[in-house]
Amino acid sequence: MGKLRQGKEEGFPAAAQRQGSADVPVPWAPRQALTSPLVSPAQCWEVRKRNSSEWCRFVQTNPDCQLEGGFLDYLNGIFCVFPARLLPLAVTLYACWLLYLFIILGVTAEKFFCPNLSAISTNLKLSHNVAGVTFLAFGNGAPDVFSAVVAFSDPRTAGLAIGAVFGAGVFVTTVVAGGIALVKPFTAASRPFLRDVIFYMVAVFLTFMVLYFGRITLGEALGYLGLYIFYVFTVVLCTWIHRRQRGDGLAPPGPWEPELLTDTEDRESLGTSSGDYGEEYRPLLPYQETSLHILAAALSPVDYRKWRRKPCYWRLFKVLKVPVELLLLLTVPVVDPDKEDLNWKRPLNCLHVVTSPLLCILTLKSGAYGLYQIQGVFPVWALVVLVGAVAAVLVFSTTSNEEPPKYHCVFAFLGFLASAMWINAAATELVNILRTLGIIFQLSNTVLGLTLLAWGNSIGDTFSDLTMARQGYPRMAFSACFGGIIFNILVGVGLGCLLQMTGGQMVVKLEPDSLLVWILAGALGLSLVFSFVAVPAQCFQLGKAYGVCLLLYYLAFLCVALLTEFRVIRLAAP
Repeated sequence: MGKLRQGKEEGFPAAAQRQGSADVPVPWAPRQALTSPLVSPAQCWEVRKRNSSEWCRFVQTNPDCQLEGGFLDYLNGIFCVFPARLLPLAVTLYACWLLYLFIILGVTAEKFFCPNLSAISTNLKLSHNVAGVTFLAFGNGAPDVFSAVVAFSDPRTAGLAIGAVFGAGVFVTTVVAGGIALVKPFTAASRPFLRDVIFYMVAVFLTFMVLYFGRITLGEALGYLGLYIFYVFTVVLCTWIHRRQRGDGLAPPGPWEPELLTDTEDRESLGTSSGDYGEEYRPLLPYQETSLHILAAALSPVDYRKWRRKPCYWRLFKVLKVPVELLLLLTVPVVDPDKEDLNWKRPLNCLHVVTSPLLCILTLKSGAYGLYQIQGVFPVWALVVLVGAVAAVLVFSTTSNEEPPKYHCVFAFLGFLASAMWINAAATELVNILRTLGIIFQLSNTVLGLTLLAWGNSIGDTFSDLTMARQGYPRMAFSACFGGIIFNILVGVGLGCLLQMTGGQMVVKLEPDSLLVWILAGALGLSLVFSFVAVPAQCFQLGKAYGVCLLLYYLAFLCVALLTEFRVIRLAAP
């Protein structure tokens, strides 16, 4: 678990070449022969070297082709369901599904996971500093962290986690940071920048040492999490010192905190815009909505007032998101502290009492626990539905449509758990489909992680940071590039490896077997060193020259990584 086996990674023909047997594929053998100590098991990427008539039998009998977790068997689907001549069609469908999984991750994190985390931090009365570097960082980095945890759970996909964590770091600290400097030259905040870069360099150095020694122990995994706690403490302490120096009681917004930007059209949809656009839809006489009407309105994922004012491309993208948003609305409660009623929807929230626990039990271990039958007769999912229905009736009978109950904060925790299960399920499918694509195209998991997985998980941060810069907040966007991803690497690697440790196995092996891993780690470290030296050298005045240098650096890194993957660049044989 969590192990990049030397010369064993699927989709890595280069590893086999280093063993001197790349041109001699292992003959197909039944399961008994494959598990025999006298025969080395064939790697799953070798399926493309076989005759197309043997593809299905190969993936069904080879233990290395068995996907861990997930609801769909992508390898069996592409090699057994689709004929060989329709392989391009199958790959196209898989690519579309991959893009849709990224949409699921983005929608779940943005509209359900983050709001509930905000409500939890508000209910716990946490300061903005602590909430920003804990709950907000968790919300923004949820797709990355869940993807890393899922990838570390299987030695065959651990390369995805390494590639994604390092690849996203290189992408954000070069492309996104450089794009901000190009969009709007600015003066960077000196102390937050130096603090975040130093912590990030320490995290990268620790990961480099872990890869060098090829293992991570329990103490080292806890050290990752401890370093993040120390980072949180440092952020809070620095903010307190800065506030004391200012001599007032107001804390400045930290680089981890989002600026309170208000979307004009969102205000219009709520009837609170400056032009009082909502008056047109306000009833002349007060009335009480029925529970059925509240339920129908709460389950509508489309705001028709906004729909009429949006361009065609926005409508098309919205149509793609509607099925996901409808399922999420049905299963994930959202508590919004910014609304007067805290987003209390009595009939829908009562429905959530049934659907949210049912979702959790059916997504945990791909439904294995939910389908388990008690005494071989009564399924667990039916018991969950029965208990949830009783609780829903009690909630409905003791509350009203107009005012949320005192225990409404419980729905924030329930929504947090349900949205986390959604993200975990989508991340599991994402990792499995990336591994399948790696086997089809004979690409290593590392290169898939640093490209597709890193780009997909970073695209949301890219758009939000560049938009923030264009709207006049480049310092905040630039600080988020370095402060936000500290959470991803420390918690992603630390928690991912910690969860894989059992009572008898307190060491996770991380043995990189390719030059690409070292190039990736070195590129991230070099980009941080470059910014650490270049930004103070410019007196923190960042302009287009700095942005162009970062973009050129990323292009050079990407070229070197791809040339290494295709063995144009390789180490000379000893």
